Amino acid sequence: MVIKKLLLTGGALLLGASAASASGFQVNLGGQKNNGMGGVGVALSLDQAAMFYNPGALAMVRDNGVQVGVNFAMPRNSFIAESGGAQSQLRNKMVTPVNFYAAFGPKEGKWKIGIGANTPYGSELHYANDWQGRYSLTDINLRSVFAQLTASYAITPQLSVGAGLVMLAYGDVDLQRDVPLSAQNGAPTPHVTLSGKAKQTFGYNAGILFKPSDKLSVGVSYRSQVDAKIENGDVRLRDVIASTGGNFTATNFNATLPLPATASAGVAVMPNEKLTVSLEANLVYWSEYRTLDFTFSGNNGYGDRPAAGSTPAVAGTPGLLGGNTISSSKRFYQNALAFRLGGQYKVTEGLTVRAGGFFDQAAVKDGYVTPETPDADRIGLSAGASYEFAKRFGIDVSFLYEDFLKRSQSQSDLLNNGTTDRVAGTYKTTIAVPGVGLYVKF
Repeated sequence: MVIKKLLLTGGALLLGASAASASGFQVNLGGQKNNGMGGVGVALSLDQAAMFYNPGALAMVRDNGVQVGVNFAMPRNSFIAESGGAQSQLRNKMVTPVNFYAAFGPKEGKWKIGIGANTPYGSELHYANDWQGRYSLTDINLRSVFAQLTASYAITPQLSVGAGLVMLAYGDVDLQRDVPLSAQNGAPTPHVTLSGKAKQTFGYNAGILFKPSDKLSVGVSYRSQVDAKIENGDVRLRDVIASTGGNFTATNFNATLPLPATASAGVAVMPNEKLTVSLEANLVYWSEYRTLDFTFSGNNGYGDRPAAGSTPAVAGTPGLLGGNTISSSKRFYQNALAFRLGGQYKVTEGLTVRAGGFFDQAAVKDGYVTPETPDADRIGLSAGASYEFAKRFGIDVSFLYEDFLKRSQSQSDLLNNGTTDRVAGTYKTTIAVPGVGLYVKF
């Protein structure tokens, strides 16, 4: 039962506990200019990154162009157990979400075609050795790449629409945790690792941009849910088989994680040619994420007994690959709203400065917080600038600081919710994200 519990709980796939600028494990670092403005973008047509925020806005981008950007997310995470003891710190590692966009169309034309790639889900977290939650999670290493093909058309000079085909082109994950069993003959602490690659999966996004005047624009967009599916992931055990009498036969697992849909609406005002201010709201449909379900290839020897906080395991037929085990760990996320405000000011012909901020509601309910997603209500502030050379080449820089409110859960909360597969205590997280991008217009 102990090993089954550890394999099932705390193991979200394709997520980012250090996710910046979005609730749960969503990342909102799609464009360098937008990053400097608090993440606004649905009512703007700043550059080719519009295809990520609102495909309908791409046709309103005047120039063809190519751009590339990289961000350097640096999380700081700490935990204090409810039972007391020293504060545990994250063994911090820098994560580098990237983005690339290119868009082309006839000069003064009504349409544009664009291609893009970004990393909206990615994280690397390494908790301190012997921290209180090591039996839920010690390490997570995640990489993902999403690709997008977009078409946008300006029906009139004031109204444009667009849609994009989105693909989870590549994703992999490595999750590790210790096992609460006595080490044999001085051997290292028993340890388990789950790793696998996600199947290529498709989704879409679509949007509309309406500009009733040169001083006002309104936008709406929708990004569909994409399910990340891992099949035949590897289960690797270290110093566990001897401790459990050799009953564990599972070597592979299957799991699916919903990457939720997002609806956005925003408005931008341009009181003069130099100043732009935008306000927007995002609704992320996290309520689709109710359980994290695993199917194992073999029998773990504890299939007839339920793990705390999960539904009873269903053992497969003996003799068929050792039996299959299906188990579920509760998530029960809630839909989350984010509110963003940002602006930019053109100081000179070549220099533009930006600033913004946001408030993002937590997707994780009280009593359901896990070490890989210590989610909480958060406040973010950002700044940025662009400098353009010869009206063709330019550099974008941005900086985001995100402060998560303290998030606590008690053992009583876990018992009441049936979520004792995670740890009671208080989490505190901050993230600093500098970024830089280069672009060319033609």
